[in-house]
Amino acid sequence: MRELKGQYDSSFVTRYSSFLKYALLMLFAVFFLFPMYWLVLTSLKTQADQFSMPPVWWTKRLTLDYYRAIIFDSSFETLAFNSALACGGSALLSLVAGTMGAYSLSRFRLPFRLNHHLSLWILSTRMFPPIVSIVPLFLIMRALDLLDTRLALVLAYSVFNLPFVVWMMKGFFDELPRELEESALMDGDTHLGAFLRIVLPLVAPGIAATAIFCMIVSWNEFLFALILTQTDSALTLPVGIANQVTQYEIRWGVMSAAGVVAMTPMFIFALMVQRYLVRGLSFGAVKG
Repeated sequence: MRELKGQYDSSFVTRYSSFLKYALLMLFAVFFLFPMYWLVLTSLKTQADQFSMPPVWWTKRLTLDYYRAIIFDSSFETLAFNSALACGGSALLSLVAGTMGAYSLSRFRLPFRLNHHLSLWILSTRMFPPIVSIVPLFLIMRALDLLDTRLALVLAYSVFNLPFVVWMMKGFFDELPRELEESALMDGDTHLGAFLRIVLPLVAPGIAATAIFCMIVSWNEFLFALILTQTDSALTLPVGIANQVTQYEIRWGVMSAAGVVAMTPMFIFALMVQRYLVRGLSFGAVKG
């Protein structure tokens, strides 16, 4: 009887803990997904439902007028192109430079422990909020005659993402056995050849994870685009969406529809590369 009672108590505790775990997961899921749901719903509501009180949690009177307004707006297409160009260009530039820098810090030993000091100095640049660097960055871009250009955004986003790329990729390179490159060098390959043909394919998960972070940060960045650009020829989507708040009104429907359209590309990109986010492809490459 005692054994049966003990088994019953253990089974009850297991079921209760599982129920509690899933209940907490559902609570967190609702908490994080509700703003997205409300954004999509607001973009589909009529203006009367948007300002109704109590709030309309679901409506059958759906409208696509706000999506038509932004899709057929030539300025919105320009903003989307500017965001895509700044996002893609900065991600590519920071990944190329940061990956090579991380490989150098991981594989080559510099005198006076410069590897350690350089890594710390690179990381320290991310400890400052962007607002601290915006004034000197604005002065530099003005001196170079790059204000209100897409190139200014590409350079600014690349500089901002570069420290993160170096630290992320250095961790992946440190996990790779050096024997892989040494074998390639013994076969007559160069450091660059071993880096391109052996190391990079093995750290593809790290490159994918880092690229996602860089692209999301660049795509959603607001401060640099607000200060460094002034006209539609260089403005990005976050600034264009914020401009819907005018002196006379707040265009909630247009803002919500633009927000849904703006977050869709990053959502699709994350789904496309999620299979590369599984780490550990390099573990076991060399048997001990």
